[in-house]
Amino acid sequence: MHDDRTLVEARLKRVLDERIRPAVYPESVPLEVAVWNAPGEPVPVAEGLAATPEPIAVGARWGAPWATCWFRVTGTVPDAWAGRTVEAILDLGFDENMPGFQCEGLVYRPDGTPVKGLNPRNQWVRIGAPVEGGEEVRLHIEAASNPVILDYHPFQPTQLGDKETAGSEPQYTLARMDLAVLDETVWQLVMDLEVLGELMAELPVESARRYDILRAVERALDAVDLQDVNGTAAAARERLTDVLSAPAVPSAHRISAVGHAHIDSAWLWPLRETVRKVARTTSNMTALLEDEPDFVFAMSQAQQWAWVKEHRPEVWARVKKAVADGRFVPAGGMWVESDTNMPGSEAMARQFVHGKRFFLDEFGIENDEAWLPDTFGFAAGLPQIIKAAGSKWLLTQKISWSQTNKFPHHTFQWEGIDGTRIFTHFPPVDTYNCSMKGSEIAHAARNFKDKGVARHSLAPTGWGDGGGGTTREMVAKAARLRDLEGSAQVVWETPEEFFKKAEAEYPDPPVWVGELYLELHRATLTSQARTKQGNRRSEHLLREAELWAATAAVRAGFPYPYEELDRIWKTVLLHQFHDILPGSSIAWVHREARRTYERVAEELNGIIGAAQRALAGEGSGTLVFNSAPHTHDGVPAGGARTPVVEGEVAIASRAAGGFILENGLLRVEVDARGLVVSAYDLVAGRETVAPGRAANLLQIHPDFPNMWDAWDVDEFYRNTVTDLVDADEVAPGDGTSVRIVRTFGDSRVTQVLSLAAGERRLGIDTEVDWHETEKFLKLAFPLDIHAERYASETQFGHFYRPTHTNTSWEAAKFEACNHRFVHIEEPGWGVSLVNDSTYGHDVTRTVRDSDSGTTTTVRVSLLRAPRFPDPETDQGVHRFRHALVPGAAIGDAVREGYRINLPERQVTGSGEVAPLVGVDHDAVVVTAVKLADDGSGDVVVRFHESRGGRVRATLTAGFEIAAAAATDLLERPLADAADPERDGDRITLTLRPFELVTLRLKRA
Repeated sequence: MHDDRTLVEARLKRVLDERIRPAVYPESVPLEVAVWNAPGEPVPVAEGLAATPEPIAVGARWGAPWATCWFRVTGTVPDAWAGRTVEAILDLGFDENMPGFQCEGLVYRPDGTPVKGLNPRNQWVRIGAPVEGGEEVRLHIEAASNPVILDYHPFQPTQLGDKETAGSEPQYTLARMDLAVLDETVWQLVMDLEVLGELMAELPVESARRYDILRAVERALDAVDLQDVNGTAAAARERLTDVLSAPAVPSAHRISAVGHAHIDSAWLWPLRETVRKVARTTSNMTALLEDEPDFVFAMSQAQQWAWVKEHRPEVWARVKKAVADGRFVPAGGMWVESDTNMPGSEAMARQFVHGKRFFLDEFGIENDEAWLPDTFGFAAGLPQIIKAAGSKWLLTQKISWSQTNKFPHHTFQWEGIDGTRIFTHFPPVDTYNCSMKGSEIAHAARNFKDKGVARHSLAPTGWGDGGGGTTREMVAKAARLRDLEGSAQVVWETPEEFFKKAEAEYPDPPVWVGELYLELHRATLTSQARTKQGNRRSEHLLREAELWAATAAVRAGFPYPYEELDRIWKTVLLHQFHDILPGSSIAWVHREARRTYERVAEELNGIIGAAQRALAGEGSGTLVFNSAPHTHDGVPAGGARTPVVEGEVAIASRAAGGFILENGLLRVEVDARGLVVSAYDLVAGRETVAPGRAANLLQIHPDFPNMWDAWDVDEFYRNTVTDLVDADEVAPGDGTSVRIVRTFGDSRVTQVLSLAAGERRLGIDTEVDWHETEKFLKLAFPLDIHAERYASETQFGHFYRPTHTNTSWEAAKFEACNHRFVHIEEPGWGVSLVNDSTYGHDVTRTVRDSDSGTTTTVRVSLLRAPRFPDPETDQGVHRFRHALVPGAAIGDAVREGYRINLPERQVTGSGEVAPLVGVDHDAVVVTAVKLADDGSGDVVVRFHESRGGRVRATLTAGFEIAAAAATDLLERPLADAADPERDGDRITLTLRPFELVTLRLKRA
């Protein structure tokens, strides 16, 4: 037989595009359209429905950026259509290639009942099936003219990302607004041909199955009369019956399709728009569930569920019913799909506490899975947190975006820093927006790394990022792929059903130890510095507020602010979403975040101040309150008293220019350039700064990644560097410090280097008035240390990374995350660099020419200046605090990291405040002291081993204990845990390395 394969395939494409798809709606009549432009921000539904609209014609421009327009469409179903299926086709001017990134709408009936959402891949509204003819149609559309930020030529700077700069030019052209007859037979033929055509394209050219499909398609096309598609569609479908009914081979890969709409809680749209995106999507999905009995939809992010409950009660009622039916599934058990690299220990725990508690309270459902498809890598401390929250599975997807190395597993056990393992799945479909294309299904089967020992994978199915969800076309394709020769088998299942099957078939999967590092989006550790500072400071203020409010409640009857703390925690957790905290959202999002963090700080400082005043009592003495988990200057952790400070600081001129600071523990030399050329540990008799090098060195690089400007820094940025060594001023400060001023480009840096009495720590306060574009600012510390690895803090512990680049996996980690400290050491002596608000850093090794000695350079990432999606990223004044700690062991790094983030507070009062709880071993770090969330008055204490070793420690309560129990993060007693060893108000525990413990103490 002659090979006419390409001829038939080309024929299929043209006939589908030009004849069959247009015949889906063979008859139509126009609707009358009127519009009302809401002034300012979105209005309540009742107001939009009651407004008086003005006529508008198809082809007219509408919608200023970020505006809301209320369209009213009216018409009458022709009598001649009686007995047929009729739909309204409502095209607001969509580009089909941009679902989630364009204008969108929510359709209402005149009584305010929501019908469904409109988006570029979902433009229809069912009027009747069948209709009687003569029905009056009246629908209202709440249309959002969200501008296109990420266009076909992506990453172009735009002012559209903030309503204050976006202008008022209409964004869209009103397109089709019709009533139309839906020919369901033709629509089904389209689905048949799409599934077979897409499957055929994925089969080997030499396979018999490919040619079976090819000939069946050819016969079907022969049966189509191109001048009467509607009259001949049924005959064409009959010719496809055999190839569509051929079953899959027994070894076929099996895909659990989960209906899904990944909705970024903010990204290229503000938070207020996400509230509406969620309402549109949930309206669509509840409607689709009613029409499709096999379909299952899962939605994560308790915050988004809470938005529906608060803002769209009529949609919430439909959601609750679908949840009760078991087909609309709460997923993930987190407040939002957060970043997991930067949130602190308690914040990461509270993501699960608040997320799981919401689903338990609302539906009595507890999630066993964490659901984080789009998060930019996963910190090594996360497995323990997932387990401590009562969950056992993790789903992620984003690791497939890694630039350098392909991850070796799709189903595996992920082991965290303490040894906890979590069963993890990484869908081989390589997208969290699967649309049931044949190419996606075939890719999942081919790509699956665990063939031969496992055969199940998961496919999150539906339009996402900006929402939209699953479409009826996806459901129709999945039905055909349920058992189809040549394809993987597809079935709709819940995440729980998938994980149970996957775990049962693969009881001993491979193990991945340590962080799941994404080899991409590394610059999200630095972009939008103010957002990151707001997060860090909010986390520590929340710690203080809970600690002092709990202490004052027990000691002084202070009213514990349960509701306020709950609300503030949820606000902070929301802003840890993986496009807010990482700095990859539009300007509007970060402008609002700054104001939110200011309000959070004001409210938390008010709670802290009131609680501390209640504890301090009357009197004129000065008390220092220590919120950190270690005693300092004689002030116990979690207590208050008058501190004891010993020693003094001297400052002298340096012979070669500059100044010398000394306090008996450290001698620091600052040269005439304002650089630290020596930081000598007088106790150990050892130099910190690498020979011939200078620390506190600001360096600036060009920063223009190949794509994803706010997200990425590409390794070639290092090829060009400028050392900022010229100083405008180097002068003594207040007698214990040196002040340095530099200018470069359009920017100015002011630094204060200081020593404190009795402290082996060089303080570095940096103020940058930043006005650069596409530049990367680093602060470098070359250290005279030979080290093949270094430690960086992560949740409830620290994690080691290599300093070398032996393999491509190591070389890819050229920018990494730390929390409060980075620590480098040789046996017996180390150095820590601590910070109050930065996360990104790099560590490199150098061998000296003079003596082959190895040195290690730590560089802190301070600022960037990408232009997309916020063209004014980080412009303005920023303040950072760092400290260099020579002679530091890992325990010193932990202590100093907390101290720089939790400075003491002075309060006037009458006497000492004893800690509410105390621990007798510095390796055990208390991360939370609070009252139980249930209002019982029980005291909850969370702590962990912080140094990576085993320890036996005693916790002493400063109140009488009636009972003590180990609990999970949700403060529920652990079923398999014995009561802790208790002697009165003293509890003794043995902790393994990095072990996390939560104790609930019932007050007598």
